[in-house]
Amino acid sequence: MAAYSDLVVEHFQHPRNAGEMPDPDGEATKSNPVCGDRMRVMIRVADDRIVEVRWQTRGCPPAIATSSVASEMVTGWDLERVEELTREAIAEAVGGLPKDKVHCSVLAADALRAAIADYRSRRQA
Repeated sequence: MAAYSDLVVEHFQHPRNAGEMPDPDGEATKSNPVCGDRMRVMIRVADDRIVEVRWQTRGCPPAIATSSVASEMVTGWDLERVEELTREAIAEAVGGLPKDKVHCSVLAADALRAAIADYRSRRQA
């Protein structure tokens, strides 16, 4: 754990917003076939803003930490802003990640974008 920032360690040991969300407005599961990390994200939306995020992640400490930090980051953001969220912004928000762990921030950003796409497709149905 010495290679990780204090914030990564804190969010790994005490993750925020983890768990199941009953009847989410949108959800998505993304995985990294190389390392096996898997993230499921569920969102609740009101007035085109994220009002709640819950997630379930299986993976390494940075995968869990980036899931936790990303869930806190985007709560209150409008959907367009969340869709523009980059892996670099998530990695920066956790105090940086070793190069071989940057894929963890990609997973969180991709899962959030996919959950928004699911939300939008449900609204059109």
